[in-house]
Amino acid sequence: MSVLVILLPPRPRTGAIQAPERYAYVRCSATGVCIDEGQATPAQLPRTREACLVLADTDLSWQRTTIPKAPRARRRAALGAVLEDALLEDDADLHLAREPGAVEGHSAWVAVLRRDWLAAVLEDLDAAGVPLTRVLPSSWPGTPARLHVLPNAVDGLAPLLVHSSEEGVSCLRMAGSLARQRLPAAGMQALRCSAHPAVAVEAERWLEGRVEVLNDTARALQALDSPWNLRQFDLAPRHRGLQGLAQRLRSLRAPQWRALRWGLAAALLVQVAGLNAFAWKLEEQLRDTRQAQVDLLKRTHPQVRSVMDAPLQMQSETERLQSAAGQAGPGDLEPLLGAVAAAWPTGIPPVQSLRYERGRLTLAAPALSGPQQTEFAARLRSAGYESRSQGAQIVIAMAGVR
Repeated sequence: MSVLVILLPPRPRTGAIQAPERYAYVRCSATGVCIDEGQATPAQLPRTREACLVLADTDLSWQRTTIPKAPRARRRAALGAVLEDALLEDDADLHLAREPGAVEGHSAWVAVLRRDWLAAVLEDLDAAGVPLTRVLPSSWPGTPARLHVLPNAVDGLAPLLVHSSEEGVSCLRMAGSLARQRLPAAGMQALRCSAHPAVAVEAERWLEGRVEVLNDTARALQALDSPWNLRQFDLAPRHRGLQGLAQRLRSLRAPQWRALRWGLAAALLVQVAGLNAFAWKLEEQLRDTRQAQVDLLKRTHPQVRSVMDAPLQMQSETERLQSAAGQAGPGDLEPLLGAVAAAWPTGIPPVQSLRYERGRLTLAAPALSGPQQTEFAARLRSAGYESRSQGAQIVIAMAGVR
């Protein structure tokens, strides 16, 4: 299954806020291998079951705060109130997203961006039927620490340095002394340095070392490893029924759920192994039981040379011996008549006729009603016999005999 990754250009700083007419995209496999890339209008984007939107570094700021405790419906308002003094714009104009796994009452990172820009893009893509499930940052707080140099698309001046680590994300111009002061004291050795092809030479000169060249496509694919999803609160995707379940299942493919996936796979393998072992044990017990039946038949009736069905042959040989000794077996006429007489309902006239075949007694009893036949069958069953109705006739035999 392929995944569509849409690259959102930096938000325009002047003019009316509206979604781009065309989007750069890359379609990749579930393992992150690029299949194709290009630019297209929303209606012309490749159709996949899952799509992600990657935001530009310059459109996000990061704040660390204590996540307030609030009911679900009030969480966004409570978070905005906590960050009010740290925000440079009106809270109503901003969209906030909490760090994955954030716990109320504990410190966590919060992503901040303009709401009108993201809302316009989401509306544009949703209207085109693009199944946008995740909105990802290009950089996010965490490990390992990274440094990426990219062209300055905002004002076209010096390239931008994007530094991300556990301490947050900073975006600075690669000019003057401020950027050098903000770099970690450990220097280049502690960073994974990369640069856009257009500024790779300039980045190596400024950093005085080699950098990995990453174009926009490669960096967008790298963003798929992010645990973040900025579609939260009022901009969260709304799925129902099977679509929502499918989305939740797809979200389990994210890197942060890798341990859970391995755990579930291991548990499934243990269950399968346990079921196989249990089935093998039952099969072994069944073989032992069948062999015990065969041994008992050969000990009791040594004249039997070939064993095909030990229980049936045992019953047949026993009946033959009883007949030879002049003893009535449970399937003979006398025991059957005795069982019928003991179970016959009170007040019902005798049967009109009867017929005995080997092990079976057939009675003509039209006088028995349905409830009386049920009562008669229950009494026979307690004595070890079964009966079944065939119109006005009742066939009686030992239990288990067909």
